[in-house]
Amino acid sequence: MRVYVGADYRGFDLKNQLGTFLIQNGYEVYDAGAYEYSEGDDFNDPAINVALNVRQNDGAMGILICDSAHGMTMQANRFLGIRAAHADSEESARLAREHDDANVLCLSAHSTNLSDMKAISLVFLKTKFEKLDRRARRIARLDKDNGYNIFDKESSL
Repeated sequence: MRVYVGADYRGFDLKNQLGTFLIQNGYEVYDAGAYEYSEGDDFNDPAINVALNVRQNDGAMGILICDSAHGMTMQANRFLGIRAAHADSEESARLAREHDDANVLCLSAHSTNLSDMKAISLVFLKTKFEKLDRRARRIARLDKDNGYNIFDKESSL
């Protein structure tokens, strides 16, 4: 399985260590940035890079690491077809895959240690989506055009 990993400065060292671990466990890992440690860099670029690569490569998955994991999650989810989920436990990672077919895992460098990241990542990557009708219907709605401009602050549901 192809896995794109990305991080800002807060997750930079963890990304590199997690990537090595995933390679050792048989995954095809691609570094999506940041490519060098730069204190205070933005989370946006690695999140965009991972999201675009996951979208363009069928079956690929992504893993993002930043301080809280919230910014990375928000940025990645701006792309149609991306279902990024912040997981802080093996159970939340399993449910993100099993119930919501998440394809990008977001981890917090602030609150998750490397050992837990390894375990959470393996559960995320190994868990299959349970394609029940109601789940597939809900996921399809994520990318559906509902007739309002989601980028227009004046639009209402």
